Amino acid sequence: MSPLWRLALLLLPLGLALAAPAQAQVRLKDVVTIEGVRGNQLLGYGLVIGLQGTGDQLRNTPFTQQSLAAMLERMGINVADARVQTRNAAAVIVTATLPPFARQGTPIDVQVSSLGDSKSLNGGTLVVTPLMGADGEVYAVAQGPVVVGGFQAAGQAQSISSGVTTQGRVPGGGLVEREVPVELRNLESVRLALRAPDFTTAVRIEEALNSRFGAGSAAALDLGTVELRVPPGYRDRLPLLVAQMEALQIRPETPARVVVDERTGTIVVGAQVRIDPVAITHGNLVIRVTESSVVSQPGPFSNGETVVVPRTQVEVDDQRGRRLATLPRATTLKDLVDGLNALGLAPRDLISVLMALKASGALHAELQFI
Repeated sequence: MSPLWRLALLLLPLGLALAAPAQAQVRLKDVVTIEGVRGNQLLGYGLVIGLQGTGDQLRNTPFTQQSLAAMLERMGINVADARVQTRNAAAVIVTATLPPFARQGTPIDVQVSSLGDSKSLNGGTLVVTPLMGADGEVYAVAQGPVVVGGFQAAGQAQSISSGVTTQGRVPGGGLVEREVPVELRNLESVRLALRAPDFTTAVRIEEALNSRFGAGSAAALDLGTVELRVPPGYRDRLPLLVAQMEALQIRPETPARVVVDERTGTIVVGAQVRIDPVAITHGNLVIRVTESSVVSQPGPFSNGETVVVPRTQVEVDDQRGRRLATLPRATTLKDLVDGLNALGLAPRDLISVLMALKASGALHAELQFI
C-alpha cells in the first residue's frame, strides 16, 4: 500500500478526507493578451498568372481583362484594341495579417482567393501586389507561387475534386514595407485582456500579479480587463516585466457549458457540467415506403400481354420497445458521459435529449449551438 493511502486511512477516523486534485494551472500568457499589442489586417487586389487554362473567362470577368491590360501597359505593351482570350490568368483578393512589431523586410504569409470564375489556382504565381491597411496606406507587398491544398481532375464522363482549389496561400510571399509604431517606453500601466472573460479568472490574475510584483500593483477592472501598474524598477525594462508576468501560473475558471454543432452532430461537454437525477425516454416514429416493380407474365397460349405491376411496401416502426431510462446524479464528467452513453442514442438524438434536459432544468450548464 502506498504512503498516500496509509495517510488517508489514518485521517478518515478523524473525520477528515483528502481533497480532490485541483484544476491544472496554465501560464498567464495563454489566458490574456496585452492591450495594444495586436496584428493588423491587410487587403489587396492582384493577378495570378501561369494557370493551365483554369483561369477567368475574360468575357465574363471584365475586371480581369482590365487588370491584364493595365499591367501590360505599365510594361510598355499596348493591348487596348486587342481582344485577349487567355485563360491563364485570374483576378484574386489577397489578405494577410501584419503581426505586431514587424520590421521592414519581415516575410509574412498571405492568403489568395479567386474573385472571378476561375476553376483552380493550382500552379499559378501571384504577381506583385500591394497590401493596404484600413487607412489606405501600403504596409506590405506580396508575390510568389500559390500553394493550393485541394485538387481537381476531370474527364469526359467523370470528375473528382478534393478541397477548395480556388484559394491558396503564398508562404512567406509578403514583405513588410511600412512598420506600425508601438511604443512601450514610459508606460505607467499595462492592461491585460482576458481571452475568455470571467470575473473569477480576473480576480485570480490580480492575486497572482500582486503576489509577484507587490500588493496594490494590479487591479481587476472588470471581467475582461486587469490593469498592472509598472513598478519603478521596470520603467525602462518593460519587456522583462512582460516576460516575468507571462510566466506566472494561474488556474482559470471554466464555465459549465455544452457546445453543440447540429450540422456535424458534434457535442463537447465541459468538465463542470452537472445533471440532476432524471428519467428519460426517446423514440421516433419511422415510416419507410419502398417502391418496387414486378413483371406479370401471362399464361401459356392465353393471348395475354406481359405488364409491369408496381408494388408498394410500407413499414412502420413506432419503437414501442423503448422504456424509461434513469440517469443518476452526475457529479463528475465521467458520470455524465457514462449516463448518456447508457441511453444508446446516436449523436443527433443525444442533441434532442440535451435540449430537453436543459428545458426541464436538470442540466446545470449553458447550452451553446454553433
